[in-house]
Amino acid sequence: MNTLDQVLETALQLPYEQQEMLIKILQNRHHESRREEMAADALKTLADFHAGKFKHQSAKDVVVALRQSLHDPEA
Repeated sequence: MNTLDQVLETALQLPYEQQEMLIKILQNRHHESRREEMAADALKTLADFHAGKFKHQSAKDVVVALRQSLHDPEA
């Protein structure tokens, strides 16, 4: 397996245009991977919701809890 230093050294040997292409490809793949992660998380959350794993709360209670978490992240 290649180390990060080896990969960077190889990438820097590419012509400038190919380095730009590599950067775009890596960014696109990274974004796609993140989108897939978020979609999987959303599906799990929906499944948990439909399974009744969340308590019912008013919007006001949710906003209060969110504000409190900003001031006291340990809670």
